[in-house]
Amino acid sequence: MTRRILLITTDQQRFDTLGCNGGKIARTPVVDRLAAEGVRYDRAHPQSVVCMPSRSTILTGQHPTTHGVWMNGVPLPTDAPSVAEELRGAGFKTALIGKAHFEPFLDPFLRFVENKNSRTDGTPISGSIRGFEYLLSATHGPIGPFHYARWLSTHHPEFVSGFFPVLDASLQVSGAGGGDSGGPQIKVNPIPKEYYHTDWIASRTIDWISSMQEQNDWFCWMSFPDPHHPWDPPQSEVSRIDWRQVPLPDVYPEKRSDREAILADKPRHWRLWYEGKLVSNYEAPLSWVPATLTTDQVREINARNAVECELIDEAIGRVLSELSQKGWLDEVDIFFTTDHGELGGDFGLMFKGPYHVDGLMRLPLVWRPAKSAGVTPASVTKPVGLIDLAPTFLSIAGLSPRNWMEGKPLPVSDHDAMDRGFEKVLTEWDSVLFGVNVHVRTIFRDGYVCTSYLPGTCHDGTEGELYDLADDPFQQSNRWDDPAMRSLRDDLLSDLWQSQPVGRNKNLRVQAPV
Repeated sequence: MTRRILLITTDQQRFDTLGCNGGKIARTPVVDRLAAEGVRYDRAHPQSVVCMPSRSTILTGQHPTTHGVWMNGVPLPTDAPSVAEELRGAGFKTALIGKAHFEPFLDPFLRFVENKNSRTDGTPISGSIRGFEYLLSATHGPIGPFHYARWLSTHHPEFVSGFFPVLDASLQVSGAGGGDSGGPQIKVNPIPKEYYHTDWIASRTIDWISSMQEQNDWFCWMSFPDPHHPWDPPQSEVSRIDWRQVPLPDVYPEKRSDREAILADKPRHWRLWYEGKLVSNYEAPLSWVPATLTTDQVREINARNAVECELIDEAIGRVLSELSQKGWLDEVDIFFTTDHGELGGDFGLMFKGPYHVDGLMRLPLVWRPAKSAGVTPASVTKPVGLIDLAPTFLSIAGLSPRNWMEGKPLPVSDHDAMDRGFEKVLTEWDSVLFGVNVHVRTIFRDGYVCTSYLPGTCHDGTEGELYDLADDPFQQSNRWDDPAMRSLRDDLLSDLWQSQPVGRNKNLRVQAPV
């Protein structure tokens, strides 16, 4: 039996941007249909809420502490394992089309394999990178040594300047704004839709699928850079959604005093970041103060984000049409997910950082199995992680999960999840940037989110967060110091620390605070 796997990922997409997850702004009928025909996961969590560590987890099936990419800018070790390599060794054709981001792309000497193999003419690499025989790379615009950037510069140079310059003159994330509201990283982009990176990636994926033969087993990772900032979709598409009609997030109290009261109940780096006094992640602008964020800016950013989600959904539909024309649609295992979420105005914040709340930590995840698998459509409420994708791919291929994988093949129902011990999921964060050290460990179990902050720039190791999502789904009331929750908190913390991976980086082999 021929096995075909299509992994679709986006970048920085919230759980609630999909209609099947209750989203009310973007129209996502293609992914919604996949969810209706397959398995929708209600509590899928990343093992890191930042790009490179999370994507490396998808590739390796390991926690960041284990695979070694503990923050953005840290390259995946050359000897790290890869599920793509395992599939390639089993005879699969393998491709990665779009955003990879296992290595820092701005390295000046292009030491890292995904960069140095890019071709100036936009043609795909030869050989294998992390087990991918075919790689066409793209990021959020015509920047860096990527295939999309080279292609656009060569064939349509007149549209290169339309994209938002993500980095400012000092090579920091720009806090500049635009659009109608002046919101950060908004820009009018005159590029035609068909030249934008979303459609470019879909078209190249269609080309690759068209090249496959009936007898080929294959694994294709189609990776869209959106809806990650900057928010600069083709201007011709922006009118799809009137930003003035976009509702504010449920976790965004309109009164500033209410927002600040919620932040005051959390560990102090929350308020420091809100006030622009601390940035522990170069994915957020150093020059921008979240406290200045206006309701209009929240609405306009979320409207543009939703436009990008719609364009992705439509691009996926084009790829599925190609599969249908080849007669393969029903026999492809299709996965849709993202690497991490987006704050999107929650608590008066934007972008991402060391905050293990649902805006960043609850992910869309859909698996539409091949019809021959006989899986009944279901919604799984038990917790799963991106760490479970790699062993799932091997299971589909008829292979056993490797002993270096730390996840398990995904469950197809809650009954299946209970039988196989899906009861908790771990998320971590480590960052050492701008003189700021932040180290965070979180466990989600039994409907509780328990987060411990290790000693660092802002914390002495005694702080934390504890939320009962049944009573407080928006994570606004921190129960960490509540005497009535002490026993539960201690039990969750014990489980958290006993479950920590050993790790390859001795400097990050963290232990429970004393």
